[in-house]
Amino acid sequence: MLSTHSPQRGFSLIEVMIGLTVLGILISLGAPAFSGWLQSQQIRAAADAILNGMQVARGEAIKRNLAVQMVLEPDTTGWTVCEATVQPCDSIVPANADPAIAKLAIQSRAHQEGTINARIATLPAGAVAVTFSPLGSVIPNSDSPLTSPLTRVDVSNPAGGTCLADGGSMRCLRIVVSGGGSVRMCDPTPTVVAPDPRVCP
Repeated sequence: MLSTHSPQRGFSLIEVMIGLTVLGILISLGAPAFSGWLQSQQIRAAADAILNGMQVARGEAIKRNLAVQMVLEPDTTGWTVCEATVQPCDSIVPANADPAIAKLAIQSRAHQEGTINARIATLPAGAVAVTFSPLGSVIPNSDSPLTSPLTRVDVSNPAGGTCLADGGSMRCLRIVVSGGGSVRMCDPTPTVVAPDPRVCP
């Protein structure tokens, strides 16, 4: 006995067009929020990377029993970690690297690694390096003339707008380095106050 199957029915052209229209509207509504989220993620990734670089430098200084320096690429979030005895340490930064010197780097990161729009501001102004002693504390940089070590790095993203602290909508982040060598990330937004662990000192 032959079994009969009911004919299969697909979508009509009108149903497909309505579905695509609704999808287009939803995408257009969500695109600005998604774009802002992506720019905020670049700030977070850049701040995490800089924090990681400083922790690597401090850990290597203790492990090697030598002064180790982390140098930031000016105005970007790239960095290089090298022994502070190697001079000039800043020539190891990937943007300026001489192949003979670059192999002396312990670790480096290019700013193009997911954070191309992120930018930094340092304190003291213009400082790009922090040197850790074999005991893990911050010591004066070994360049000539001597420059002040980094004490703070503010990470922002001009492509996403201004920071909340400046009246904008971006949640910018800050990395703070103490004289004792502890490194931490915090949120400089004025609404973040103690006892919130994200508060900046």
